[in-house]
Amino acid sequence: MTDAPKARGPILIELDGQKPAAEPSAAPPVPDLGPQERRAAMQQVAALAARRPSRLAKWFWSLLVAILGFVVSLATWNYVTGLIQSVPILGMIATALVGAFCIVLLIIAIKELAAFNRLARMDGVHKAAQAAVASGQLSEARAVIDRIDTLYSGRDDTAWGRAQVKDRKGDVLDADALLGLAETSILAPLDQQAMREVEAAARQVATVTAIVPLALADVFTALTSNLRMIRRIAEIYGGRSGTFGSWRLTRTVLSHLVATGAVAVGDDLIGSVAGGGVLAKLSRRFGEGVINGALTARVGVAAMEVCRPMPFIVQPRPSVTALVLRSLTGLFGSVKE
Repeated sequence: MTDAPKARGPILIELDGQKPAAEPSAAPPVPDLGPQERRAAMQQVAALAARRPSRLAKWFWSLLVAILGFVVSLATWNYVTGLIQSVPILGMIATALVGAFCIVLLIIAIKELAAFNRLARMDGVHKAAQAAVASGQLSEARAVIDRIDTLYSGRDDTAWGRAQVKDRKGDVLDADALLGLAETSILAPLDQQAMREVEAAARQVATVTAIVPLALADVFTALTSNLRMIRRIAEIYGGRSGTFGSWRLTRTVLSHLVATGAVAVGDDLIGSVAGGGVLAKLSRRFGEGVINGALTARVGVAAMEVCRPMPFIVQPRPSVTALVLRSLTGLFGSVKE
């Protein structure tokens, strides 16, 4: 007898008690990671700026700056004194240049201290206004009005509002009404200027994020635009800040946003923005632009609350959605779609 030919092909072995293999069609779909699933540029900027450095890092940078300053100062002194001994004329020129440089550094330091003083005055008026609103005392409200009048005494754009408050404050016998009068007459025009700055910054951040494909370009643009926006808002409300003052003010604003969770972007914000959900599906970069623009608007509103010498009493608090809609109208399509 000849042997039967062996069957060719796969051998199926059935195991009792084992579940059948899942069909490929029953597998769950791969999730679509839109711009909401990754950290937006503004979230990275907020986390970076609001992060508190460790004490060891503070000691490290402080000692490093002190050592470098000591070495540079000693080297400059030895160079100038040696030059005076060898070539007196060149030594005198070097001495004059170093003296002029020191004078410039002193002026810069005075300006920075004045900037911190202005920010402290703004913060003091803001706290006094909050206390007057909470207590309802007419005397405290009048003291706040006097401090606001002194704060804006040198500005022509608030002259009409201050004159209105002076003419009518004697007839107002209610603290809330008096503070509301000052807010409407003096601060309302400044609020409009600040909101225009917020809209411009949100538009710039959204445009660069959507158009420029370079890595970290959106983070750099968000950081620089928000620094400029916060500085301009502080200048509008009278708290002109220097370099260090601007950075400290920015950290205060972003720390407040991180602490309150306001930098977290949810579906409610994107759905309320001009076609944000549709844009996120059509283009990831456009969706990220909407998110970064919305977060920039949130930072701007927080900066207005921090820099404003009074809390919002009569005037409504600026709406982030309204600011984003106005800033992005025509940039990403119709807002009604």
